[in-house]
Amino acid sequence: MKIALAQLNYTIGDIDGNCAKIVDAIHKAKAQKADLVLFAEQAVSGTPAFDLLRKTTFLELCEEALERIAEASKGITTIVGAPVLTAEGTISAAVVIEQGEITHTVGKRHITARREMGFLTSAEGFEYVKICGQKCVVVVGDDIRRESKFDCDVELILSINARKYSKGGMSYRHETMRNIAFAEGKTIIFINQVGGSTEIVYDGTSGVMSKQGETHLLMKSFEEDFQIYDTKAEYAPIRVSDMRSRTAMVYAAACCGLRDFFHKNGYQKACVGLSGGIDSAVVACIAAEALGKENVHALLMPSPFSPDMSVEDAKALAENLGISYNVIPISEIYNSCINTLKPVIGGTEFDFTEENIQARIRTVLLMALQNKTGYMLLNSSNKSENALGLCTLYGDTAGAFSPTGDIYKSEMYDVARYINRTHPDLIPESILTKEPSSELHIGQKDSDTLPSYEVVDAILYRMIEESQHREEIINAGFDSGVVEKIHAMIMRNEKKRYQFPPVLRLSACAFGHERLMPLTNKYGD
Repeated sequence: MKIALAQLNYTIGDIDGNCAKIVDAIHKAKAQKADLVLFAEQAVSGTPAFDLLRKTTFLELCEEALERIAEASKGITTIVGAPVLTAEGTISAAVVIEQGEITHTVGKRHITARREMGFLTSAEGFEYVKICGQKCVVVVGDDIRRESKFDCDVELILSINARKYSKGGMSYRHETMRNIAFAEGKTIIFINQVGGSTEIVYDGTSGVMSKQGETHLLMKSFEEDFQIYDTKAEYAPIRVSDMRSRTAMVYAAACCGLRDFFHKNGYQKACVGLSGGIDSAVVACIAAEALGKENVHALLMPSPFSPDMSVEDAKALAENLGISYNVIPISEIYNSCINTLKPVIGGTEFDFTEENIQARIRTVLLMALQNKTGYMLLNSSNKSENALGLCTLYGDTAGAFSPTGDIYKSEMYDVARYINRTHPDLIPESILTKEPSSELHIGQKDSDTLPSYEVVDAILYRMIEESQHREEIINAGFDSGVVEKIHAMIMRNEKKRYQFPPVLRLSACAFGHERLMPLTNKYGD
């Protein structure tokens, strides 16, 4: 049997556009003499659709699209993902179409993703379908991990998914599929979506795992792809170690997520505040790669506390990237704000009040650029600062989208070095080697209040991704005072994270989604 795998990029709610892509792929599969063509979970609707899954009109449009897909499927078997309204509620289904007729609607049984809970209803789960005389089992989403012991005469597991990217998640997914294929003694055909859906990015990386646990086909990551798998052909095992490094995948995911956020929302141009630091440098590089250098504009806004070297570094980066920029010193505006506020706050000692004013002035200027020219503001935060609250509400927390807010500070350096390996000397070396600083006052360094980010991020990772208690972390060898301080900073800054722009989710535990704390709570006091 010849099986076509159509790994496509769908847009939530663009049912006509998604349907057109699906129909085009069906025609392509038929032209290549395929017997079966597979599409991802919720391909018709796009995902996650959240409350759209409760709208009857939305589900009716999906049903009409399925009729058009069925009409195009004469002469081939099609399995396509779609939300389907049942008497119990909306299910995520694999719709099986044979010779232009819908013959099976296989619903997902296990609703495990938080983004689906409350919007989708559990169904009965996998079903057996005979295709070209061959008994197959059709499985939707996470059911592949939670069901086992399929009938002995089944040779193929057809798994349609919408699996988002997360750091390390692709290796885990591959190992899971390998173990299932080997334990069941059956070949797994796995089809995934690709592309960004607001905060989520789907990596694609669909493929085929043989019953020996060997990878026989592996599709592109973060790109649309179309390939044919012949069950009767011989395939040499693919070494998964040949895939790109984890840092390369993070960079590709960030570019893909940013590109699709802009294009699917009708945006074209982005602006970024360049400080001469590592975070804004990485964001500017991602923006230039994803959107094109002609669509990125930078503002350099030195304050009275900005070293000349930072301004020169920012200029050098902008020129290396080929993006347009302006230098707008904010010293006069800053001094005017301070003087205007004196009747209210008095001539008190310099503290975080004055530091925050700088960040908010910069945001006022960047938002003015966005409003006047249509250059959408990109947030340049990182996960470490978001966790600890080292950011200013209505200042550097602002923006239309944050492509790096789920990347730890130490990982930002990894991404920057990767960029320089692929585009030599794009980011000035001095940006990579200077000590981290928000330049909030003369001589200020992040190390004034915290140990190195390698230590901070190791503690944060244990607390956030691994949900370890403080005692576990201290027992692992970390300083108890530092652990307690970091925990307190995380807990008291939830209010800032509640007010962040959309943050691209690149880890397995992103703030506001996999990790959502009550804004008002007394835990850990």
